[in-house]
Amino acid sequence: MQSKLLVALFAALALTACQKAEEAAAPAMEQAKEAAGDAVDSAKEAAGAAVEATGDAAAAAADATKDAAAEAAQATANATQEAADKVKDAAK
Repeated sequence: MQSKLLVALFAALALTACQKAEEAAAPAMEQAKEAAGDAVDSAKEAAGAAVEATGDAAAAAADATKDAAAEAAQATANATQEAADKVKDAAK
């Protein structure tokens, strides 16, 4: 009889300890959930910024390519004109 009482007392103490541990862990679990949500939000913002930066870089590259092509075309036109002028002068 005495051992059953000790087992019951031990079980009650164990249950109480588990309940106290659960109560103590609840705020930490809530903070962990909030931190995970904040991390997800930050990751979304970072991804959006990366997409925007990639778009800006692509636009800048397109502009630079367009400018370089225009300069190359102008240089070619100038060289062709100079060659034509030399041929014209030589023909005189």
